[in-house]
Amino acid sequence: MPDPRFYPAPEPIAVGVLAGRIGAELAGGSDPGRTISGAAPLDSAGEGDLSFFGNRKYIDHLARTRAGAVVLAPAMRDRAPAAAAPLLADDPYRAYARATQLLYPIGRIDRPGIASGAHIDPSAAIGPGCQIDAGAVLAPRAEVGARCRIGANAVVGAGVVIGDDCAIGAGAALSHCLIGNRVVLHPGVCIGQDGFGFAMSLEGHETIVQLGRVIVGDDVEIGANATVDRGSGPDTVIGAGTRIDNLVQIAHNVHIGRNCALAAQSGIAGSTHVGDSAVLAGQAGVANHLRIGDGAQIGGQSGVMRNLPAGARVVGTPARPGREFFRLMALWNRQANARKTKR
Repeated sequence: MPDPRFYPAPEPIAVGVLAGRIGAELAGGSDPGRTISGAAPLDSAGEGDLSFFGNRKYIDHLARTRAGAVVLAPAMRDRAPAAAAPLLADDPYRAYARATQLLYPIGRIDRPGIASGAHIDPSAAIGPGCQIDAGAVLAPRAEVGARCRIGANAVVGAGVVIGDDCAIGAGAALSHCLIGNRVVLHPGVCIGQDGFGFAMSLEGHETIVQLGRVIVGDDVEIGANATVDRGSGPDTVIGAGTRIDNLVQIAHNVHIGRNCALAAQSGIAGSTHVGDSAVLAGQAGVANHLRIGDGAQIGGQSGVMRNLPAGARVVGTPARPGREFFRLMALWNRQANARKTKR
């Protein structure tokens, strides 16, 4: 049960309506008017909660659940308890994710208006229905769209544009950037600062002034303390629908495609282009001026030093195809064991 101190109780919604809004089908014989007013795991859900089943390892939890409704695959329809309304979806987890967004909207506006401790430049523009928390700063010519929440002590720099329905976390710092609609920036995110660009010399390093921007597409989510440098001339671009985890570094001029996923502590060096739907696992690193193809998957702690074609799956440093990497590991282990035996 979500703690009501942090997650206000949702408005009840009929399961028939809920099914249609999350792309599921309410199983025949179920009451479409039955209401749901929360979400919880199978083993802790109550009669007013929605839950989901997507892993056969938890089949016993499904049998014992007291949830009022369960999202599950059509093939599992008969395994749902009689008291639970089955919501049938080919991808139960995805449908359940949509349901949680409906029940507990991201960036919920609790107190519309501008807190007395906020600092708003007279030239800044704020759309209707926004919540600007104490300590937030909107610099000259900043623009914030409708129904946005700007967290405590967040700084929206001069000329920054934020679209509609965005949530900017506490302590975030935004400069030189254009933010799309429905973007979530978690606490401490920094976007638009100088890229790491300078002319090196034994006599000292000369900074190259960074003259680009950061363009963040619609429906992007960026985790706490992640950093995205602005471009040096070309823009840094984060494609629509991309998810970036905590503590990720995106360097100047990087172009990330649509619907990518970058796990914690991964990093992409300057001027690299990452195709749509690519995945970087935790602590993966990509060198500069490379092209990573659509759908490429880069394993945890891998170091990518050359271009990758679409659909590539690599691991290790330097990164190489998974099968090749594990064959080499087996060979190295055999050689190491042979040396131990000779000794």
